[in-house]
Amino acid sequence: MAEPRWRTLPATPELPATTREGYVAVDGIKIWYAVYGSGEPVIMLHGGLANSNYWGHQVPELAKSYQVIVMDSRGHGRSTRNADPFSYDRMASDVIALMDDLTVSKAAVIGWSDGAIIGLKLVIANPGRVSRLFAFAANSDPSGIYDLSDSRMFENYSQRTRDEYEKLSPTPVEYDDFLEQMEKMWGSQPNITKSELRNLEHPIWVAAGDHDEIVRRTDTLFIAENIPGAGLLIQPEVSHFSHLQNPQEFTEDLFRFLRAH
Repeated sequence: MAEPRWRTLPATPELPATTREGYVAVDGIKIWYAVYGSGEPVIMLHGGLANSNYWGHQVPELAKSYQVIVMDSRGHGRSTRNADPFSYDRMASDVIALMDDLTVSKAAVIGWSDGAIIGLKLVIANPGRVSRLFAFAANSDPSGIYDLSDSRMFENYSQRTRDEYEKLSPTPVEYDDFLEQMEKMWGSQPNITKSELRNLEHPIWVAAGDHDEIVRRTDTLFIAENIPGAGLLIQPEVSHFSHLQNPQEFTEDLFRFLRAH
């Protein structure tokens, strides 16, 4: 019998070629970004340890209807980092800095895992800059994460992101330092409160895979139940890596979200 889809980690796709890519200087670091297509802007934020290539299945389809902007979070992929501790608030401010540089006043945001947390931080701190948010596999605080020390999937993912970091990063031999900084952040953040969620007024879908091996379902439900009018989407037969495991379904869900009134 073949492995169930939710236990597989399909290959990381590539982003399409574009002539619209570069770096924006933010706070002593450089954030890499790329832009595809035209229309209403949609910003896609990847998960922790990853890079924008993980959106490679979704970008070509979305770019047929929208201006799609991807960025590598600070320290991730092609972006640089400094000695400052990582924080979701700082990463959210990096998104605003990129939007300012590209003169994007407001955008829809699609976030996966850490990217979804950054998206929530964006709508909390800068509600006027976000039109809507698709938050896939976010957690509200560290207790919303399973113990990953024995997770074969997370171990495979961590090894893959190490290899990708060595190929993409301007500091290719510093993955261990980068991982240590990230683990410090994960140990104490985020701390998104019920009152912060209840103050949100944006169209928001809270999504997760039905076999998520990283984020506890109880925390996904906590987020969805406390955002007024939020949609809850549990995708079938996929895990934390739904956009790789069933990219067509994931992309169709994004279109449904972006076109919803």
